[in-house]
Amino acid sequence: MGKTVRNFRAPKIEGERPHAGSTIETVEAVGKHLLIHFDDGLTLQTHMMMSGSWHLYRPGERWQRPAHMARVVIEVDDWVAVCFLAPVVRSYRAAAPRTPIDHLGVDLCRADVDVDVAVQRIARFAAPDSEIAAVLLDQRIACGVGNVWKSESLFVERIDPFRSVASLTDDERVALLATAARQLRAQITSPTSARAVYGRRGQPCRRCGTPIAWRPQGPHRRGTYWCPACQR
Repeated sequence: MGKTVRNFRAPKIEGERPHAGSTIETVEAVGKHLLIHFDDGLTLQTHMMMSGSWHLYRPGERWQRPAHMARVVIEVDDWVAVCFLAPVVRSYRAAAPRTPIDHLGVDLCRADVDVDVAVQRIARFAAPDSEIAAVLLDQRIACGVGNVWKSESLFVERIDPFRSVASLTDDERVALLATAARQLRAQITSPTSARAVYGRRGQPCRRCGTPIAWRPQGPHRRGTYWCPACQR
């Protein structure tokens, strides 16, 4: 933060282009969105989805990925920030009446997250018959829960991923989102921690020995892992 932009490149940006001479005021992560706020009121938004990533390099240092994969390059005096393969690269004015991130729920990766707000947004955005695993991926409710921690948090709370939202008590909803938030923050500091169900289809459950099941679920057919015995 506080760095002056010396060079900016983004071959397919949507919206205004940040310019050399502007100052980076803050950098903010909201789920898989990275927001870079400049002193002139412009915000650069990149959405990582499944493929995107940001790398930091010293000037002249060799990049870990080929240059044609770069979607954004920001050069300051002592660093080069490169965004590779982000599907969404766009800018907006933070003071605009509407911005591309207005729909996003709370970020569960934040230490100060208010889980109760996410619980309230379930009632607002999820139909009563929606399956809870699919609801956890809805970024309008909460940011940060991807396919891995969807399955992992449901396993910890012993909740069947195919249960309807209406069948969960308020206490179950709070516990589930609090567990997801705790797991996400732990993943930041210990990214190699063992997983209980994700990626373990057919292997024995670590609790009861029942083979872990897998099935595509939701409108995007994302794969869900669960223990049929522990998560009845």
